Amino acid sequence: MADKSLNKTELVAKIASESGQSQAAVSGVLDALFSVLADSVSNDVKVSIPGWLAVERTSRAARTGRNPQTGETIQIAAGHSVKVSAGSKLKAAVK
Repeated sequence: MADKSLNKTELVAKIASESGQSQAAVSGVLDALFSVLADSVSNDVKVSIPGWLAVERTSRAARTGRNPQTGETIQIAAGHSVKVSAGSKLKAAVK
């Protein structure tokens, strides 16, 4: 696992310096990107940026689980999750 991380403020600053745009403009674009991603995925629309990443909604069926403290069997309701897949360019960047 990487021992370094980049928070949103640092990401915005790096993108702004590389693109020559203001930090406010970059922050607005990132906020819009995240808003569109959330809206699309919630409406079951797959978002794909070829070579970089794909984000889609997945479904999980209802299933039987077990309470680890009591051992009692419980029913876990069906639900949804989000799947993020790395594209070929992103995978190549990690090698």
